[in-house]
Amino acid sequence: LLAGINPLVQAHFSLEKTLRRANSYNVLESPRQVVTAMPSDLSVLQQIQELDQRDDELTREIDNLPKHVEAIKARLESHRRELAKTEEILADNGKERRQLEGQIGDHRTKISKLQDQMAGARTNAEYHAFQKEIKFCKDRIDDCEVQILETMEAAEELQSNVIKAQAELKREEAKVASDVEQARIRIDADKQEREEKRATRKDLSAGVPAPTMRTYERIRRTSGRAVAAVLGEDCGACHVRVRPKFLQDLRRSDKGILTCESCGLILFIPDPPDDPEPSEDPDSE
Repeated sequence: LLAGINPLVQAHFSLEKTLRRANSYNVLESPRQVVTAMPSDLSVLQQIQELDQRDDELTREIDNLPKHVEAIKARLESHRRELAKTEEILADNGKERRQLEGQIGDHRTKISKLQDQMAGARTNAEYHAFQKEIKFCKDRIDDCEVQILETMEAAEELQSNVIKAQAELKREEAKVASDVEQARIRIDADKQEREEKRATRKDLSAGVPAPTMRTYERIRRTSGRAVAAVLGEDCGACHVRVRPKFLQDLRRSDKGILTCESCGLILFIPDPPDDPEPSEDPDSE
């Protein structure tokens, strides 16, 4: 009994292995249908892939440009905040100077009153007390005047900084307006180019058999791309060596779509480059 089963098991595993190998490079739409593609279809798929890759680039750029615009506007807001901060410091400087001037006025008023009171002093002790108080007020006036000079010097530098910041803000506003306009123009141009690419893709796709397009779309969704050239004896996508038998099948037009046994992309053998025309040697004439 075992002797009769073993050949059946071996035959089953041999058939399964053969099917797995076939499925690894012949993309199946259904268990009984192999997708066939003419060489012209593969050429069109290459064009469609180039359009799809450009579409992806344009979409990423279109999506990122609004963020770029926001970054440009944030840069302008940074200049505005810096100017507002400098203007606030200048305003505080002026407020401090006015407070010092007010203190000087208070001290002078107090000195005038003390001098009137000192004129009516009855004892030397009272007289000296008034003198001491007057001297204290004069010293405070001197201190305030020194501080006023310091604030005035600081105000000059702050005012200069404000003028520079205002000029810089004006230049930055002009630059930001230009950058935003350029970004808007770029977005419009990208959208227009993307629509043109999609229209061209639609026309090209209409000439490709539906099963072939479904296979292309399925592979592209999972791998990001669907078609790769064979470079030498390697897959141009994953750079894994292609078996000689597989290369022979690729050169045949009746094998349908063949995919890389490693990465699963549709493979094709590119046309050899045209030989350059030999240049004529004038000396040979």
